[in-house]
This record gives sequence, C-alpha cells and structure tokens, in this order.
Amino acid sequence: MLPVVEISGTPAERGRQYGEAARGRIHAAMAYYEAAFGASAGLTWPQVTARAARWLEPVREYAPHLAEEMAGIAEGAGLGLLDVLALNARGEVLYDKSFAAMGEGVGTGDAGPGDASASDSPTAPAEDELPDGCTSFALFGPASGDGHVYAGQNWDWRAGVADTLVLLRVVQPPAPTLIMQVEAGQIGRQGANSAGIALNANGLGGRFDERIGLPQTVVRRSVLDQSSVTDALDVLCRARAHIASNALVTCREGFAIDLETTPAGHGWMYPTDGLLVHGNHYQAGVPAPLAAGGYRPLSADSLVRVPRAEQGLRAVRGARGPQESRALIRRAMSDHLGHPEGLCTHPDPRTPEVKHWMTLISSLADLTTGDYYATPGTPCAHAYQHAPWNLYDGPHAPAG
Repeated sequence: MLPVVEISGTPAERGRQYGEAARGRIHAAMAYYEAAFGASAGLTWPQVTARAARWLEPVREYAPHLAEEMAGIAEGAGLGLLDVLALNARGEVLYDKSFAAMGEGVGTGDAGPGDASASDSPTAPAEDELPDGCTSFALFGPASGDGHVYAGQNWDWRAGVADTLVLLRVVQPPAPTLIMQVEAGQIGRQGANSAGIALNANGLGGRFDERIGLPQTVVRRSVLDQSSVTDALDVLCRARAHIASNALVTCREGFAIDLETTPAGHGWMYPTDGLLVHGNHYQAGVPAPLAAGGYRPLSADSLVRVPRAEQGLRAVRGARGPQESRALIRRAMSDHLGHPEGLCTHPDPRTPEVKHWMTLISSLADLTTGDYYATPGTPCAHAYQHAPWNLYDGPHAPAG
C-alpha cells in the first residue's frame, strides 16, 4: 500500500507536518540520491546540495510560499533546506549544462553530469541523465466508454526510490485541495485538484541554454494550485522551467491539452475523439535548437509505449461502467511489449542495481466522480488503490 500523508495550515505548518510524517522516507530518498549521484558523477552529497543552491532564489522569487513549505519539510525531517531543495531539483541538477561544462566531480566509468563529454551535444545527455520515463493519457467523451473524464499515467523512474513514494493531500484554502503522488520531500509532481484539474507529466530531455529556470516540482505544483484550466495553462506558458518537460492537462468539463514545454518554446497537441497519449519523445515538433543538433529520442521505448497505450486505451470505448473502464485502463497500462522496458516497465537485470528502472506507480483520476487511484508498483501486479479522500472534498467542488 502507498503511505498517505495529509497536510494543512500555513506553508510552514504544511511543510513541518509533511517532514514529520514522511521523515523516514525523506531520509531514504536522500540516501538513494547520494548513492546515485556518487555512482553516476562521482559527486558527494554536499556537492549535490551546493549545485541545488542555485535554484533557491528563483524559487523564493517565483513562489515564496513553496520555499517556506520546503523549509518546513526540512525542519520536520531534521534536514537542511538545501537537502530538501536538492530532492526537488534532482532533475535540474542532472541536466544543468553550466555545471556539466565545469567538469566538477568527474568520476571514472559512465559519463555523467560532471563529465564534459556528456555536455558536448545539446541533444545527447548520458544514459544516467535520461528523463523520467512516463506515459500519460486523457480519456473522455466517447473514448471513456462510461462518459467519465479520466486522466492518468504510468510513472517510470529509478526502482531505488520505490520505498520513498507517498500519496500526498494538500489542504490549502482558498487554493484548491490537491492529491499528488510524489517522492518524499518533493512539493509537487503529478496529480489532480478539487477544481477538477489533473496534471500528468513526462520528461522530454535535451539541453538548452544556461539561463536559470524553475525546478519542475515548483512548476507542476504551481499548475495544480490553480482553480481554472486557463490559469493552469498560463503557468505553463509563462513560467520558465529549467529543463524540458511534457505536461498533459485535463479538466472535468471534458477538455485536455498536451504542452511540450522547453526553455526554447512550447508545442501543443489536442485529443483525437477524446483520447490523448504522450510519452518521452517530442510529438508536437522537435524544438529548433535540438533539431539543429541532430535530435534523437532519449527514451527509445517511448516510440513503442505511445502507440501501444493508444491501442490498449481504445478498448475503453466499449466499457459499460466505471468499474469496467478502470479494468480496461489498467490492462492497457500493463502492456509488456519490449519487456523489461515498455508501458509497464520492470528492472533490467543487465544493468547495475542503482540504475534499475520500473513503473513506480500507475495513477488514475476520475475527474467526474473525484475518485483517485494509484497502484503501489507495476500495474500488472498491483490493483488500483483507492485514495482515502475524494478530490472534491475541498473547495471548488462541483455543484451537486
């Protein structure tokens, strides 16, 4: 079962509650990333936090309440603020081009973020720098079978963080109440809110210019803090994220849009007959800086996952009720073509244990009823766990 954490109050109070409730898992997350950064780049944890410090002021300027929440998490967990910031900016630390060019912390073996050879091309980070391998989807109208609006994804990332995950509920009036699945210590990742808006996100990869941007955890949390879909999209269009990421936004009224957000500009896609699926490659168009460098997808299995998810999710059209819709969605997201990688990813025994990947969680939000589900592991082996809270047990609940 996924552990559940509920927080409320001021930003500092929310953070302290979170840090105290998830203390063991936050320390486990820090221990994993200390080992992972050491193995991939020869970095000590103090070197990682020194790099992460670069994002402290941008976060404070853009979202001071989230900086306060991070400080509260650190206090509750008995850690330093930069420890928590590093957990929230772990992807940005990996991808940061200016640090990579410094050659700081170069280890022997695989190229990593501190290896100059990994920064020669703006399109080819090392294997250790691959983005979270996720497959996101939206289903509504005729595509959902039962007429409900669904949003979800398979979240694929390092198997070593499986014991750090929590299902987090944030009560923060007058802003919407949130339900998210996150790595312990992170303030945002993917989920849905009481205004009926869901955000599912996928890494895209590719290095851009060296200007500082916001960590993805801050951008994603800021999206879910919004009460309308236009305000949520405004965050994605105006905030300058540090790294490229895909955002699939769905709202309960039966609307979805996918934005491929990059420091060099955005691309977007709309559903076809109520179905929209996105993986880890650029589907709306390759940004010019990457195309000029000879872009190649960083996650080759994404080229398989997207059409397989589309094929499997088309079967939901024939569902006769929510229970059957959920069963068909879970079956689609359990596809094993390409095993051990694929829609439902399992650790590859050919790689070192610290590099093992897997589907950590398969999530599903029913934006019509407010029911939220997540599997505590691969969907092929785990049933959907129903969250103990309804999305609409908070402000902005739909009338009736």
